[in-house]
Amino acid sequence: VQLQASGGGLVQAGDSLRVSCTASGVTFSAYGMGWFRQAPGKEREFVATISWSADSTYYADSVKGRFTISRDAAKNTMYLQMNNLKPEDTAVYYCAVLKGRGIATHQVPYDYWGQGTLVTVSS
Repeated sequence: VQLQASGGGLVQAGDSLRVSCTASGVTFSAYGMGWFRQAPGKEREFVATISWSADSTYYADSVKGRFTISRDAAKNTMYLQMNNLKPEDTAVYYCAVLKGRGIATHQVPYDYWGQGTLVTVSS
């Protein structure tokens, strides 16, 4: 199983950015997925999660209303649309595949992890 995260970069506060996660070696549409992030000097934290069918999503309070998680089964790709970015959103963003079809906010239920993509938001 391989998860390739991409789309990170340097943006200014208030800008938008979309990061992607393309999966291979796994039946993409059969599992829930999630995004986590790790800021410099901090532990990795939950950002958003989406069920196998995309009918259920859940967000961290810090990103609710600004970020949108989605998935495209035809492209084996999950997305995180990030709007109104803030300097505190600066982090390496990781995607992960869940051990099931639902959603989860903790890291333990996730089986596979991507390598991460860096998002830097300047003030």
